[in-house]
Amino acid sequence: MQNTTTAFIAIVGCPNVGKSSLLNNILGTKIAIVSSKPQTTRTKIMGVLTRGACQLVFTDTPGYHRPKNKLGENMVKAVTDSIGGVDACLFVVEAEGDIKPGELELIEKFKKLDIPVVLAINKIDMLKDMSEILARIMQFNELYDFEAIVPISAVKGTAVEELLDELENLAQPSVHFFPDDTLTDQPERVIAGEIIREKLLRLLDKEVPHGVAVSIEKMREREDSDILDIEATIYCERETHKGIIIGKNGAMLKKVSTYARQDMEKFFDCHINLQCWVKVKEGWRDREGLIHNFGLDNE
Repeated sequence: MQNTTTAFIAIVGCPNVGKSSLLNNILGTKIAIVSSKPQTTRTKIMGVLTRGACQLVFTDTPGYHRPKNKLGENMVKAVTDSIGGVDACLFVVEAEGDIKPGELELIEKFKKLDIPVVLAINKIDMLKDMSEILARIMQFNELYDFEAIVPISAVKGTAVEELLDELENLAQPSVHFFPDDTLTDQPERVIAGEIIREKLLRLLDKEVPHGVAVSIEKMREREDSDILDIEATIYCERETHKGIIIGKNGAMLKKVSTYARQDMEKFFDCHINLQCWVKVKEGWRDREGLIHNFGLDNE
């Protein structure tokens, strides 16, 4: 009988360091949305990778930042809760720049919990001089006793296998908690909503995307057909934002819907009939009831 091992690992770091890109690369498919804007991930997203006898269960957390509203507070709480309930942390930082205040705060949390941490120094493909990486390693090595430090490129996949080998070393003898072919615990409705939100993040002006939430109102397969009907409502905080999302003669909403439908068809492996509407909910990011309704309270 094969001896199996498992590790529950939280992927943590500041906004926009590449946590979601890394999880997608590890799993070989896109379950976490990615954009160039910070704080893209709002909730804890679980991804499961089974490599032979070892099962690694990852939690991709929101970027650690100083919250400005109730939604932000929930996002930071999601990070803190995740760190406290796992076997190890995968701490993702960038290859360049100063150490951020949020990174120092996370390191203090690691010390309090005395938790095993693997440091992934991401975006090495952006470095002009690879010798700079040694100084970055020494910079972080002075702050915490990491189990391993691995320079990687989440986008290109550089050294991701080496990173997984280090994480496997932290796995403990245990049954597998998920079937070996599981990729994520996210319901299909959540994934569909996140795909739409990603397109909004990528296509809209800076001030609009963080005031946007997506609710999947209907998701139903047609009988005797491989068509999946999806109806979604995009909520924004202002009437002016509604106009921007819809665009002139509906052009922006059509573009968002088209790109989202294409991604959904790849993920769900069927034809998608996607209908999107836009509604205004003023100040929803500070209203606990609406945050809960949108599934953003990590409960």
